[in-house]
Amino acid sequence: MTKTPTEALPLVRLKTERRSNHPWIFQKMVEKPDPKPRPGSVVDIEDRTGEWVGRGFYNGHSRIALRVLTEQRELVVDADFFRYRIARALELRREVLKLEEVTDAYRVIHSEGDDLSGLVVDRFADTLVIEYFSAGMWRLRDVIRRALAEHFGDHQFYWFAEEHVAKQESFDCSVPAPPPPTTITEHGLRFKVAPGQKHKTGFFADQRDNRKRLGDFSAGKRVLDLCCNSGGFAIYAAAAGAEEVVGVDLDEEVLELAKHNARLNKVRARFVHADIFPWLRDAANNGEQFDTVILDPAKMTRDREKVIPALKKYLDMNKAAMAVVKPGGILLTCSCTGLVSEEQFLDMIRRAAFYANRTVQILEVRGAGADHPWLAHVQESRYLKSVFCRVY
Repeated sequence: MTKTPTEALPLVRLKTERRSNHPWIFQKMVEKPDPKPRPGSVVDIEDRTGEWVGRGFYNGHSRIALRVLTEQRELVVDADFFRYRIARALELRREVLKLEEVTDAYRVIHSEGDDLSGLVVDRFADTLVIEYFSAGMWRLRDVIRRALAEHFGDHQFYWFAEEHVAKQESFDCSVPAPPPPTTITEHGLRFKVAPGQKHKTGFFADQRDNRKRLGDFSAGKRVLDLCCNSGGFAIYAAAAGAEEVVGVDLDEEVLELAKHNARLNKVRARFVHADIFPWLRDAANNGEQFDTVILDPAKMTRDREKVIPALKKYLDMNKAAMAVVKPGGILLTCSCTGLVSEEQFLDMIRRAAFYANRTVQILEVRGAGADHPWLAHVQESRYLKSVFCRVY
């Protein structure tokens, strides 16, 4: 893959010396180039001393002005560059983790975690879902798709960018019609997946290992799955031999998917359309208690200024959930809000236990599966917190 650049790229200078190897360089750290490259252009990067420090995407419209792709001057950001990095990402999933022995649904590329800042790719059986987080990745979309097709030639492709991302990054993502729903297999269980029709890229593959672990606390138990979405935790619990499983969610469409998934796996689970706050209040007032409770809400905020209100909502949810956990029972509480740190989330659990007048033992603090790796110097990729607790 190593080759020497033959054409001069636009040059962008930093206002300071480069003293970090983090791939994000923010707008306030960058001199305004003249002329200004188009959003998503590949540029060379120099620090204020004139030293060459990297090559990556420039976007003068984005808060993240530079996304460094390489600090090796001899590397050209071209089709071979993407072919190599995508092949390396797949080697991890297929050869090292051997994921295809247990599932046909996994994250193929995890943005910064795979040295491809601004790109996420998920596989769902015969469908590949691409999510763009940067104008640079969108500009090179054809190169990326061709590289992926070398490994997934018989798969259908679907792509999208969330509206706020496309606006911030200043690109117009022409989203195709959603592909037909498909059925994936995970640890012997089957789930209907509908990319383009609900949250994220179609299915929460990041919780795969935590769903399996939840099964260890389910046999013969009464299990409650709050914010159950398409029923992942509920169905694992039922398949593990739970005596009773109840799933609660406010989204009627995903509940229909959850019911379908229960039938697909020939397990019994009852799914309830309700807001969890009044439902939990009524359950507590009626003396309802569950041996195992899962609380896995959607992302609370993308805004750093709204982290404190998000933590308050997590606290209220967890306090309400603890009220229906049988003494000595298990609570699995999760957060996929990347801006909320593990330390903040654990402190929230402490405070929720105090206000609920319960004692909480932390059994395990887990995260996303290994197909969602994060670089030691880029902890932003480490977003999921899944905490197994025992509640007295």
